[in-house]
Formats: sequence, C-alpha cells, structure tokens
Amino acid sequence: KVEGTLTVTALTDKVTVTITENSGTEKYDGTDKTVKGYTVAISNELYTEKDFTFSGDATVKGTNAGTYNMELKPENFTNTNKNFSEVEFVIVDGTLEITKREVTLTSATDSKVYDGMALTNAEVTVSGDGFADGEGASYTVTGTQREVGTSDNRFTYTLNDGTLAENY
Repeated sequence: KVEGTLTVTALTDKVTVTITENSGTEKYDGTDKTVKGYTVAISNELYTEKDFTFSGDATVKGTNAGTYNMELKPENFTNTNKNFSEVEFVIVDGTLEITKREVTLTSATDSKVYDGMALTNAEVTVSGDGFADGEGASYTVTGTQREVGTSDNRFTYTLNDGTLAENY
C-alpha cells in the first residue's frame, strides 16, 4: 500500500479588504464629540472578518469646530489566515466634522417722541444657534439719537474668556 499526499496551497488571487472608517457630523456645543468604528467589505467571499486582526484605535475625537481624521493605516490590520497569501487592506478615510454655530447679534431698535434727551437702548439679542452653554460675549452699545431723525444703534462685542471665534 502506498499512500498519496494531499496538498492545498494558499490562494494566490489578491483579496482586497476595504476598511471604511465611520464618519459623523455634529454641531459645536463645547463638549467632546466622538466617532468610532469602521465597516468592512471583502472582495472574496471565502475570506471573512475572522481572518484578520486589528491593532489600533478606531476612534476620532474633537471638541472645537473643524474636521478630524480617524487615520487608520493598513498596518493596523494583519492577515491571520494562511490560506490566503495575497491580502491587501485598503482604508477609506472617515472623519468627524464639528460644524460652527451660527450666531447673530442684533442691537435693539427703539423710537420715542422728541424730549431733548438722547435715545439709547443697550439691549443686544442673540439669535440663530446661540452660544454654547457657558460661552458668550459682552457688548458695548454706543448708538444714540438726540435730534429728530434716525441712526444706527452701533455696538461692539468682546467674546468672553473660553469662547473661541473659530467655533462660531
């Protein structure tokens, strides 16, 4: 009796594993925002997510308005299945986008009958998205009208400490 041998060789066709990082969009509110994870698409149905390992952190965090990249790399993924000799990991970038808040500052409109005294109104209204909790501005209203007629109720503002213009 002579027994033959059975040999299975590794599949040499290239397997492409596409890692698509998750993305998200949030409006700035002064708190940390996070996007985690990724999705996987594989070019060969015989190869599965159990056939590779991941070493890294699939998380992106941010607080201020802007775009933050997750930045996974192909080196974060390792083929662990010896039946596949040619495995390529392709990363599709995902981002966390924190959008700016829209804030409109409007000085008051007022009127009165002439009485010899200057008309002023120091009220400033904040509209739109408004400032995030704990943030804001102080206002100096300089508009004044003493004579019959109309003028702008001019004002300036200074952002409070911890309120960044880049978030608005």
